Amino acid sequence: MTEVYIDPSPANFQSFKDLPRNTPIHMLNLLLYRDLADYPEGHEHAGKGWSGRRAYEEYGKTSGPIFKRVGGSIIWRGKFETMVTGPEVRAWHDGFIAQYPNAGAFFEMIKDPDYQQAVVNRTAALTDSRLIRFAPGEAGEEFG
Repeated sequence: MTEVYIDPSPANFQSFKDLPRNTPIHMLNLLLYRDLADYPEGHEHAGKGWSGRRAYEEYGKTSGPIFKRVGGSIIWRGKFETMVTGPEVRAWHDGFIAQYPNAGAFFEMIKDPDYQQAVVNRTAALTDSRLIRFAPGEAGEEFG
């Protein structure tokens, strides 16, 4: 069985926190949606029959203002087509790269009480995900 990841492990999150907090960051997001969103019992969206994709759209709608307020922006977005290198058992629905002015902005976002309510939609939406931090590099025509 393939391991799935929705939230960071304590060790991975500590590694993130140990990196510099005052430099720009890019966060690669890979998303695999549930067929049917899995909300906790009693949540306002439980029982609505939403797809995982619809629940993720709600996450975007409710977290978007906070993301923008901390200086975040989406710099690339794409729809998965096929795995060229990697496990054949893993296909992603969507991917995007979020840019933050610094890691402090990311921390500000995830600590915001409104964001903490919004993230329930993300958890309900996804059956697997990856969130990978990169330091921005130079774009160009060469690989190296």
